[in-house]
Amino acid sequence: MRPVDLAREHGLSAQAIRNYDEAGVFPPTGRTATGYRRYTPLHAQALRAFLALRRGHGHRTAVEIMHAVNRGDPDSAYRLIDAAHVELGAERDTRAEVASALGALSGAPPAPRHGRPLTVGELARRLGVHAATLRAWEADGILRPDRDQATGYRQYGPGAVRDAEITRQLRRGGYPLTQVGQFVESLREAGGTQPLRAFLDTWQERITTRSRALLTAAAHLDTYLTALDQPGATALDQP
Repeated sequence: MRPVDLAREHGLSAQAIRNYDEAGVFPPTGRTATGYRRYTPLHAQALRAFLALRRGHGHRTAVEIMHAVNRGDPDSAYRLIDAAHVELGAERDTRAEVASALGALSGAPPAPRHGRPLTVGELARRLGVHAATLRAWEADGILRPDRDQATGYRQYGPGAVRDAEITRQLRRGGYPLTQVGQFVESLREAGGTQPLRAFLDTWQERITTRSRALLTAAAHLDTYLTALDQPGATALDQP
C-alpha cells in the first residue's frame, strides 16, 4: 500500500502518513526498488491504533505509546496508559466531590445582599466563626477578599460573602478544606450554582467520552499487539 492508501481510510493526507512514519507511529517501513514507502496491513492497524489512542490520550502521548511498542518496549507503553487511567479516575473523583458538595448546598439560602462590603469582624459575626478562621480560609485560597486602598483592611463583597457562606456550610457538613476549595473554585468558574449544574453535566459528558475513547484505544492497540506477535509479522515490512 502507498501512503495515500492508508490515508484514504481516515480522511488524512499522504503527508500526514509520512509524518507519522517519521514520528515512529509505524513499525519499520519497507521501500520499493524506486525508494517509495511500502505499507502493509500491519501498518494499517498501527495507524488505527494510533488514531484511537490520540482521541483518548492526546497526540503526544499517543506517539509515545506507539513509539514504545514499535521499539519493543511495551512496558513503557503500559505505564503511559496506566497513568492516563489514574488521571481520569482522579478527575472523576473530583467531579463527584464537587457534585456532592453542590447537593449539600441545595436549599441553602442565598448569600445576603448588603450595601457595602463587610469587614472581617462583621463577616465572622454573621457566620458565627472566628475572624482567624476566615483568614485561614483565605490563606488556603478559598476566600478572596478585596482590600481597602486607604487602610489595607479586608473587604468582603457579595461574592466573597457567598463563598464564605458556602465554605461554612460545607465545613459543617464535614468536607475537608481541599474539597471545599475545589468546589468554590468550580463555582467561580461556572458563575453560580445554576450554571455550575450545567458545568457538572458537561464535565460528566467529557469524562464519559474520554472513558469510551480509552476503551476503544485499548481495543485497537490490543489488535495491533496481537498482529505484532504473529510469526513473520516483521517480515511483512521487508521490501
